[in-house]
Amino acid sequence: MIERALISVSDKSGLEGLVEELSRWGVEIIASSGTAARIRELGYGNVKEVSEHTGHPESPGGLLKTLHPKIHGGLLLDRDNPKQREYMERHGIKPFDFVVVNLYPFEKAVEKGARLGEAAENIDIGGPTMIRAAAKAALLYGRIAVVVDPAQYGEVIKVLRENKGCVPSSLRRRLAEEAFKRTAEYDAAIQSYLERQEE
Repeated sequence: MIERALISVSDKSGLEGLVEELSRWGVEIIASSGTAARIRELGYGNVKEVSEHTGHPESPGGLLKTLHPKIHGGLLLDRDNPKQREYMERHGIKPFDFVVVNLYPFEKAVEKGARLGEAAENIDIGGPTMIRAAAKAALLYGRIAVVVDPAQYGEVIKVLRENKGCVPSSLRRRLAEEAFKRTAEYDAAIQSYLERQEE
């Protein structure tokens, strides 16, 4: 059963239904500041900001939010491995079971004719890192479910209801595959844009 979720989304559409379902199962929610604010606006006060979870403040401009061992250790480390579990306990690292991340809208910025500086500002760093870490852990340990698109929320909500707050292994595996596909598409869009600037 899902115990702790990490949510950091640029596109905040559809969050209400997902957060409602997570709250139904008593899931602890850790969220980046903008996402946490939106969750509170929706009427769900049971959310902790990443900076509170890590004990490290966001940098000015939000460039450093989620790049922290308490985030990535919670994604990558194996709680069933005694040495890794001891490390997690010693350093206050709590495992995540559910990750919801969508990326800065680089493609949309480029479609609107963004110049290089604006395009570069829309290159997400922390988001792809969390997605890849969660997807890798899903393949290694079969525990984390990683969701990268609001279009996936409906299926995930349905599955959580049918499985009493759990995500079956078959869906976790498919979501991991879709996560790697999304980060690959994102990087390809960046590469394509940069190549066009050189012409």
